[in-house]
Amino acid sequence: ADGAVAAQEDVRDAVLEPLPDAAASAVIQLLDQLQPDALSPREALQALYQHLVGRNEADAIDVFTRDLSGFHKADSAHYDALLHGCIAEAAELDAAITPLLDRSLAEISPIERGVLWIGAYEFRHCVDVPWRVVINECIELAKSFGGTDGHKYVNGVLNQLAPLWRGLEVERDQHRKPRASTSGAAG
Repeated sequence: ADGAVAAQEDVRDAVLEPLPDAAASAVIQLLDQLQPDALSPREALQALYQHLVGRNEADAIDVFTRDLSGFHKADSAHYDALLHGCIAEAAELDAAITPLLDRSLAEISPIERGVLWIGAYEFRHCVDVPWRVVINECIELAKSFGGTDGHKYVNGVLNQLAPLWRGLEVERDQHRKPRASTSGAAG
């Protein structure tokens, strides 16, 4: 985790270095506002893992997770929605995911299953988050916490689920024409 923070700070410094102080300050404020959303799925995944492996109840997991160092930086409303929503809708989420798997649900690691729950839940309930963003977020979670190729599996399953639950949005994205190049050779 410390390495990720250091890398994030390196990127921040590289981006901000050429900016005037006022612009750099504005960018820092924007980055600080965005970071809590990125933390919420990570915290929710850790909590869902406790539920899937330890069979702990959502309320007990919630109390434990909120006491962890760094939780205050997370978007607690989004975390609550993910944790409590995924657990409450576990049967529905599993029912949607299972037909898309190439193996039984029992053979999916708890990390990948939790990531798939988060992706499916966000497809259904977080319609303000674009479907591609949901998938990318889940891929990053699987890369950080899952098995060697777990992120590829998560990507494949969620790319099958997206058209089922976000059909209009996916179709609209697929029908967008690529922008024509503005540079051209003069004759």
